[in-house]
Amino acid sequence: MDDDRLYRAALRRVRAMKIFYMHLIVYVAVNLLLFLIDMMTTGGPWFFWPLVGWGFGLALQGVFTFGPLFFDPAWEERKVGELVARERKRRGGKGPSGTAPG
Repeated sequence: MDDDRLYRAALRRVRAMKIFYMHLIVYVAVNLLLFLIDMMTTGGPWFFWPLVGWGFGLALQGVFTFGPLFFDPAWEERKVGELVARERKRRGGKGPSGTAPG
């Protein structure tokens, strides 16, 4: 695959992720508003129906955007590396025992 095709594929993926995150923000905001409206009115709780229905659709969008395996082995390795780097930075570059590496 040439660089131009790789770039376009990556751009499509980033745009799909951006759209998913925007939908997630709207989902949280609207459902919070529905919850508040439900709590201020009488008639029993109803806010969870749109929460569940829309949440199911959002979950499907997440699967199509990020793939069915959110926590695949590659993700796990990346997260371990990130946490190790963060801990090293927090300790000022010191190793796991609190001493400077080397």
